[in-house]
Amino acid sequence: MREFLKEAAAVKPSRRQLDWYEMESYAFIHFGPNTFTNREWGDGTEDESIFHPEKLDCDQWVEAIKSAGMKGMVLTAKHHDGFCLWPSRYTEHSVKNSPLQRDVVKEASEACKRGGIKFGFYLSPWDRNSALYGTDAYNDYFCNQLTELLTQYGEIFYVWFDNACGEGPNGKKQQYDFPRYIELIRKYQPNAVIFNDFGPDVRWCGNEAGIARHAEWAVVPGELCFYSDVQTGPGPLAAEGDLSFLYNTHENLGTLDNILYSKGLTFTPAEINMSIRPGWFWHPEEEPHSLERLFNTWMTSVGANCCFHLNLPPNTDGLIDARDVARLKELRALLDREFGSSIPAEVEKLDDSYPTQPKYSITFDVPRNDFKYVVLREDISQGQRVESFQIIAEAYDGSRFPFYQGTTIGNRKICQLQDPFTGHNPLTRSLEYGAKKLIVHITSARDEVHMKSIEVF
Repeated sequence: MREFLKEAAAVKPSRRQLDWYEMESYAFIHFGPNTFTNREWGDGTEDESIFHPEKLDCDQWVEAIKSAGMKGMVLTAKHHDGFCLWPSRYTEHSVKNSPLQRDVVKEASEACKRGGIKFGFYLSPWDRNSALYGTDAYNDYFCNQLTELLTQYGEIFYVWFDNACGEGPNGKKQQYDFPRYIELIRKYQPNAVIFNDFGPDVRWCGNEAGIARHAEWAVVPGELCFYSDVQTGPGPLAAEGDLSFLYNTHENLGTLDNILYSKGLTFTPAEINMSIRPGWFWHPEEEPHSLERLFNTWMTSVGANCCFHLNLPPNTDGLIDARDVARLKELRALLDREFGSSIPAEVEKLDDSYPTQPKYSITFDVPRNDFKYVVLREDISQGQRVESFQIIAEAYDGSRFPFYQGTTIGNRKICQLQDPFTGHNPLTRSLEYGAKKLIVHITSARDEVHMKSIEVF
């Protein structure tokens, strides 16, 4: 058991995964015929003439993305309807036969380059327009289109796949050759991160509502992420059960109760994705979600060992809706207010700590009670290890009070401190004159803990 925990603690990310974590947040752009038909899923029969954004301006998209502090764009180069936002040589169902007759993928990638953000794309495996769908020849078709996107538009930071498949219980069913797709991406864009339900680099969180798990592990069973590299041997209970029930919606993914049954572990972190509106494509009657919801989702994605992928759907003019732009600016302003500058403090690891239960003191220059957040970061280049921790405030009189209890840390954990006196008799408040220090106590870890940084805001 002890040896397996040490193995689990040593499962490490690749360079591309570390770079992805530093992105923190990036934008999804859902744009195509659905924008003009007011639908979410097209059926592939839409006439190309319907796609006619008369004010298309990808620089405006980039400006909106940057206004929220996001560092990249992922464009839906092709959605399920099969309509291509670039003039693909392999289909007539594309912008080349639309009134626009412009390469939207090229304009988007060049706008990203001008704006100093990264560019990626989503290429839907499901294609409701192609006559080849449901045959072996479709994988050749898909790889031809994938190669166009990988070789014609400069550096790609992200290739996003879902697993949408088929036309219904009696419809065509396609066997996607994901290993072949992954091989192509590694060949032409070796630094690109690949998203898929089952790896190899980033996995789905299990919903499209921006809802995070209570504990988010990047170290997960290879039974789920079977496109990822397995880095350990089997768990001590691997021969006494199986993990065939696992899916991305599983709440305890990566926790001790399931990795013990795994035949090997991978490093495959989760992305939290949602749209700024109820729909993924633009609909005139919809409004952006509240600032509170977006902020909370940022906290439980960027602030909970994930990245945040926020969809911004352009309207029929080809522009990000002014209402959405305003909300993005509000989000950035709120983040700047809350996390613009840290509180000066001296962080010290206490000498009497155990390797797997270290304690860190955060000492302020003067007693204070204006702290709201503690931001913890493990050095995940060494592996993700922390199972649980607590944060304690020490008052001027030496008394101590718990302000936070948490589970995983990973790349970044933003701890929004809770007043332990809420609902109590106010006479019990002993922090009226402030705390002189905070104590971060790791209460459980899989091996020796390596913290990268601790900050207070």
